[in-house]
Amino acid sequence: MSCDFLSLANVGVQKLRPYQAGKPTDELERELGITHIVKLASNENPLGLASSVKDALQSELATLTRYPDANGYYLKKALADKYDVNVDQVTLGNGSNDLLELIARAFVCSEDEVMFAQHAFVVYPLVTQAIGATAVAVPAKDYGHDLDAMAAAITDKTKLIFIANPNNPTGTFLEQDAIKAFLTKVPSDVLVVLDEAYFEYAMPSRRGNAIAWISEFPNLIVSRTFSKAYGLAGLRVGYSISRPEIADILNRVRQPFNCNALALKAAETVLNDEDYLQKSVALNNQGMEDLSAFFTDNGLEYIASMGNFITVNVNPLGDKQSGDQVYQALLQEGVIVRPITGYGLPNHLRISIGTHSENQRFKEALCNVLNLES
Repeated sequence: MSCDFLSLANVGVQKLRPYQAGKPTDELERELGITHIVKLASNENPLGLASSVKDALQSELATLTRYPDANGYYLKKALADKYDVNVDQVTLGNGSNDLLELIARAFVCSEDEVMFAQHAFVVYPLVTQAIGATAVAVPAKDYGHDLDAMAAAITDKTKLIFIANPNNPTGTFLEQDAIKAFLTKVPSDVLVVLDEAYFEYAMPSRRGNAIAWISEFPNLIVSRTFSKAYGLAGLRVGYSISRPEIADILNRVRQPFNCNALALKAAETVLNDEDYLQKSVALNNQGMEDLSAFFTDNGLEYIASMGNFITVNVNPLGDKQSGDQVYQALLQEGVIVRPITGYGLPNHLRISIGTHSENQRFKEALCNVLNLES
């Protein structure tokens, strides 16, 4: 006797497709028998783990038979001290993705609308569909957020707005004055999540301090992660900062041990490792300049990025290989990048910034695939 289990799932879940992460290097090795693979697909930090974190993790191993601190007090205290907020304003997540889902599950129901920009992070529509809410994707402006159009699209059904700054996968950046002006137009009962996963890579003179706005805009939630500039993608730890009343609600639906002991210790340690952070940003800046110049020299249009990745149009006239085809050809060269057809950009690829040698390997592979001269 069989059962159609899909029919038992929530309607929104029935229509979902699993999130497609960047292809792992060992998977490509199994498929094609290729070794010495370069992965520039998942916006990971190529610098390697901070030495301070290695030492901290070693000291934590003896505690692993015990559950971690369910409240993550020491990490929350470190974050509160760094950003001059109270501990009860901080919520921890298994990566910032966890927090995006927590926020949606805690506040949005099937009768509500969730707004985000075209070409924005794929998790926004995924969590919206999973809870059966209505997704409102506002057309992009120059590959980024059109805040005026988003403000005009707010209705009495709008419950939550996601804004990624810098945006993934396009790398576009919103100036602080523009975001603040947008917040003044949003009704107080509509939550705004400012997703700053790539915050540390943005130019210091332009990134501002949105956390300081929370006292003025109680409906603002700022989310960040340790996966990118801090190099802890494999440990999965992120955080949000909000009004205590919002954090309290999130903690009602948050799993009690959603951050493991190693993640908590590593994040607390690297948060104060300014030398590692500066080296990460410097390496990214060098790689960004290198790839930008390479694309310019070869007549390939790219989107100026404030993240640790750059998105390039590999088929500007739409008459040759699509982004997906170039992606597949690069796999044959042992280079993994990210196709973004699912983001509405079928002729683009997103390239994570790697080490100098990894970037060089990518350039050589792309020259082979596109028959470029340099």
